[in-house]
Amino acid sequence: MMESWVRFSARSQAKERVFRAAQYACTLLGYTLQKGGARAELLNTIKQLEAHMSLTRKLMRLGNSAEALEAAKRTVHLSDCVLRLCITVAHLNRAMYFACDNVLWAGKTGLLPELDQNKWSQRSFRYYLFALILNLTRDAYEIRLLMERESRSSSAKSFTSSPSPLTPSPENRGEFPLTPSPSSVLSPLPPLPMISARLNKHFQLLITVLRNNPPLLLDLLKNLCDVFIPLDRLGLYPTGSGFVGACGLTSSILSILTIVHPWLKLKP
Repeated sequence: MMESWVRFSARSQAKERVFRAAQYACTLLGYTLQKGGARAELLNTIKQLEAHMSLTRKLMRLGNSAEALEAAKRTVHLSDCVLRLCITVAHLNRAMYFACDNVLWAGKTGLLPELDQNKWSQRSFRYYLFALILNLTRDAYEIRLLMERESRSSSAKSFTSSPSPLTPSPENRGEFPLTPSPSSVLSPLPPLPMISARLNKHFQLLITVLRNNPPLLLDLLKNLCDVFIPLDRLGLYPTGSGFVGACGLTSSILSILTIVHPWLKLKP
């Protein structure tokens, strides 16, 4: 029964992403029209449309808690302890977020008229924020692992391609050099240029890793965009409806891309 419900929820995920994109597009449009001095009637229409989109999305997410729990059961057996902790706890927080969202849907539809909607909304956004922080931690961990691997690979290639100073060559007349020549001794770099060189090297390494791993890049961008939504809703880092709408629309489009092209979805 649980597996059947999970499959049903997976089918509605694409539609929910489309409605999410439409909802945040309405948020961004309403902000733009308000700045442009649009009529109050038009702004009210946009806000009502956004509210309807939000309510429809909550209806589509009624079974997502079960899907998140099933995902947590799958990731609890991962061999990497950091990935196991981050991904499993993130799925559990998503399950709690969806559960709070379902209660909030019941309150908005009148099934629970005495429900404190503001309290449950704040509670759901807290679970959502914690899940996103764990997802970003997972992304940072995977980036660090890939950067270390890329660095070791580059060092190995440069070591094999450059001749050893102890190897006889025409330049040293077939003899082994006993002492390094003065030109081969590198003078120590000043602190500031040394730090700049290291930062530039790390930055180039980061660009290489993200360019070679599109699923990781998309997941990082999506989580970075999403994290501003609960931060704004909880009042921790207010950014305004325009910025929230742009972030939500961008992350929704990225999510739709991972559904249309499954190879772009970060695994596990």
